Amino acid sequence: MQQLLNQVFIRLILPILTVILASSLFATSALATGVYQIPNLTAGDSTWVVDQGEVISRINEGQISGNFDDLAKNTGNEVRFVTIRRLDYGETPDSFAKSLFDRWFPTSEAKANQTLLVLDTVTNGTAIISGEKVKSLLTDEIATSVAEETLAAPLRDGNKYNQAFLDASDRLVAVLSGQPDPGPPQIVDKVQVEGTFKKAEETDKGNATAWVVGLLIAATIIPMATYYIYLAVQPSSEG
Repeated sequence: MQQLLNQVFIRLILPILTVILASSLFATSALATGVYQIPNLTAGDSTWVVDQGEVISRINEGQISGNFDDLAKNTGNEVRFVTIRRLDYGETPDSFAKSLFDRWFPTSEAKANQTLLVLDTVTNGTAIISGEKVKSLLTDEIATSVAEETLAAPLRDGNKYNQAFLDASDRLVAVLSGQPDPGPPQIVDKVQVEGTFKKAEETDKGNATAWVVGLLIAATIIPMATYYIYLAVQPSSEG
């Protein structure tokens, strides 16, 4: 019996698990974005938004790009937004932003007037990095606030990506133009009325998971049950 069970596992269950694992690994690696998958550019390039996460509308991307283009012409300070779908394994928004900053602007001179804001749309993780010449205007404190408050607040309020990037661009343009810092958005506490009810998307994900698990169990149990029924019925049939 033990030998029979081993054969059933090897012939039926193991191939299923192998396919599931391989599919999962392939899907994860296919969606991940590395630094060298981002188009290359240099200081002075007119590309201001790289939206690989596809979360900014074309109208808003055009508006942001226009504002950054005017900022560069008027002050020499350049800002770029980058969104990605998923980070490579072991990568963080900070490490990705630093690597991309170094790739785009390899020298201290090239980095001097640059600001880069990165968003990973899977986790909504953010990172910002800037050159030395802009730090007199865009201090580390303001930069952190832009990434963790101005950009992140609309994301926490229902993944409002367009509002998030418009707010962040307006604040960065103001600060890097030498205007007073408008500060982060005012957060208004909302009364919790949802209780413990799940959102529709959470319910959908739960149902999908349940279906997958159910199908896997069925794919494992049905062949085994059929075989055992066959063994049970075979002696009586021969008799």
